[in-house]
Amino acid sequence: MTNPLLEPIHGVSLQDYAAISAKMASGIDVKEICKTLGIEQAVYEEASAIWVTRMQEDTTWEVTTLFGQYFGEADQHPKLSGLQVAMSEDGKANLDKIKSDRYFYEELCGARQAAYNYGFDGAQWIQDNFGITLGDFQGVAMKWSTEQKAEMDRGFYDNVHHFLAHQEAKQKEYEAKFAEEQGGNVADDVEY
Repeated sequence: MTNPLLEPIHGVSLQDYAAISAKMASGIDVKEICKTLGIEQAVYEEASAIWVTRMQEDTTWEVTTLFGQYFGEADQHPKLSGLQVAMSEDGKANLDKIKSDRYFYEELCGARQAAYNYGFDGAQWIQDNFGITLGDFQGVAMKWSTEQKAEMDRGFYDNVHHFLAHQEAKQKEYEAKFAEEQGGNVADDVEY
């Protein structure tokens, strides 16, 4: 039985909607995306609102799960794969590295959280320091979260805990760096 919630909306499939969302999160203008897809922006906006409603109404989570999968595969979309944000050579190298190096991915997750904890926009900090946009980062995050779920489904909890510990250690390293840059933490001079 086919899920009616997966039917395209005004010709915009769930795969299209997820790819549009990923491209927008990467900094590509919605007008350029719609032009490439061959739809009017108003069509996208209405389809977007309906896709959000469908995700909210789907008690099976099938729509949301597929959205996440398609978001992570946006660079493979048949019409939108060619739309890319201009990226520095360092940014490209770092993006390739987080796709293949789980330790580096977990480090950047820790760095991003540390940046948020110290009052920075963590996503912007990653882009400024590593050249990776939020959309690209989240696309890779979908890959690693899918892998982590598969590990948990197979009972490989030690591996999951190993990478979480690595991320937490890196977060502490970056928090120490941010604290030093800001002249220390507020309570550093308090003795108990």
